[in-house]
Amino acid sequence: MELRIRNLSKTYANGVVALDKVTLNIPTGMFGLLGPNGAGKSTLMRILATLQECDSGSVFLDDIDVLDEQDEVRRLLGYLPQDFGVYPKVTAYELLDHFAVLKGLSNRARRREVVDGLLQQTNLFEVRHQRLGGFSGGMRQRFGIAQALLGDPQLIIVDEPTAGLDPQERVRFHNLLSDIGEDKTVLLSTHIVSDVADLCSNMAIINKGHVLLCGEPQKLIDAIDGRIWERFVTKAEVAAFQTRHAVISTRLLTGRTLIRVYDERDPGDGFMPAIGDLEDVYFATIAGRSFAASNC
Repeated sequence: MELRIRNLSKTYANGVVALDKVTLNIPTGMFGLLGPNGAGKSTLMRILATLQECDSGSVFLDDIDVLDEQDEVRRLLGYLPQDFGVYPKVTAYELLDHFAVLKGLSNRARRREVVDGLLQQTNLFEVRHQRLGGFSGGMRQRFGIAQALLGDPQLIIVDEPTAGLDPQERVRFHNLLSDIGEDKTVLLSTHIVSDVADLCSNMAIINKGHVLLCGEPQKLIDAIDGRIWERFVTKAEVAAFQTRHAVISTRLLTGRTLIRVYDERDPGDGFMPAIGDLEDVYFATIAGRSFAASNC
């Protein structure tokens, strides 16, 4: 199913503009919505999940008006918010079974089959009788995906799903999302560039309520080919280089400070050409050094 967002806007009572005429086409498959904290991602997710109203604009899931036909959307929706609570003294099986009842699975045998299947899919079957209060962060996120998959949803929205996970759990979660996204529309909201690079066939970058860029990750990387340069500097030199060049990122590598700049020509000053990646696309776009909003 295709999700079409047109000129979606939301301003809060305190005057903060969370979304400003956001327009996106989100096809079947994994779509990454990448942006810093406070960019408007969670506001957009809540509106799409029918949990919050917008001020203006339209959203269609195929022929379904998401803003007006909310009950129909909820039947097709699976949602994993950034923060969700669980009952710590209830087991994984008990709570997932309860959610299945709320989803309309009244037949006990069928419900058991569905719940067992989702616990298997999320690699939680062996701990299904363990209380949720004893789950690790990664296990809780996988349980969140299990409840989001109840009812065989066609649109799945996951908001910052890998934040706080250790590397092993992140890989496990990536594999799970990849399997889910083969035949469903999955919208992944994150500030972690590697999540999008690893999982998504299409993406958009959002900041301060505006969509800055969208497209296929590899094509966006190809567009900065030959425009990323890097060199090591001392910490004391960073400010001077930021004044002279379009520095898009600064990080430590083996204890030394490495800066990368965006420039269509050789910037000189000791810089060497670097192979660009999606992180460079992201930082250059957020910094306003590269690209203009395109065909979103």
